[in-house]
This record gives sequence, structure tokens and C-alpha cells, in this order.
Amino acid sequence: MPASERRPGRRGFLLGATALFAAPQAGAASDPFAASPYRRITEAEWQRRLSPTAFAILRKEDTERPGSSPLLHEKRKGTYHCLGCDLALFRSAWKYDSGTGWPSFHTALPGAFRFKTDWLIGVPRTEYHCAQCLGHHGHRFNDGPPPTGRRYCNNGFALRFRPA
Repeated sequence: MPASERRPGRRGFLLGATALFAAPQAGAASDPFAASPYRRITEAEWQRRLSPTAFAILRKEDTERPGSSPLLHEKRKGTYHCLGCDLALFRSAWKYDSGTGWPSFHTALPGAFRFKTDWLIGVPRTEYHCAQCLGHHGHRFNDGPPPTGRRYCNNGFALRFRPA
């Protein structure tokens, strides 16, 4: 990322800089969540709303330790939502055990995420954020199971599970 686009923050930019994200869906011309009140929440308010772990993940793009999330072993039917804004992200039927130590899904709900390229480890990775509040959730890889061949490797502490 050019230095002119960087903003102060743990990883070199501020999450509120929506221009750094690709459209939520291929070909989407506008941002359906542009006017979301979750985009106007201050960093201080996010700190009050979230646990320190959730704040570090959702707002500072941190990563939980593998195996640390109770949702890793969640087996009930239901839906996984963004902990920051409650946007529905994944259905439980799309969850699988990737062996990585993080909750993994092969499919996401349409329009749930915005994507950008992350170079933090020196190689490009597809990072994804909640389309509504821009909270960081994880990385998407192309090594998942059918039917998509994708693996959404999600921080469990960034999710809320709602049983069916």
C-alpha cells in the first residue's frame, strides 16, 4: 500500500478507510452499508462495547491463538454473526473442521464481506472484513472443500453464534 494511503494503526491503516476494500460482491457498484451507524462508532466506543480480545481482532486486525475459541467445536445448527454488528455471515451447514485451529467455512452469505489484499507476512492473502461494520474476521484461502474450494478461516472471538 502506498505510504500516502496509510493511516495510524497497528497494521498501518485505519479500518474506516473503506476505499481500501474491494466491493462486497464481484460487480457490485455501490456499498449497501455505507450509511451504517456502525461505521460511525468511535474507537473509544468500540473499546467499551467489545472485550479486549474481540476489540483487538475486530478493530486492530489481530488474530486469536489457534484452538482458543469455543466456537471451534460448535456443532449445533444455526447462523454465525459478526460480534461487532450482528450481521449474519455464515450458516452452520457451511462450517467444517479444517484442522487449522480456527472456525472455518466453505461459503459465506452473499454480500457479508469486503475483501482486501494483506501483505503482512510477505505474501498476498485475501483478508475479509464484515461489510457492515468493517470488523476484521480473517483470511480466505483457495484450499477448502467442495463445493467452493474456499476456506474462510475466521477468528472465533469475532463471531456470535445464534442457534436455529
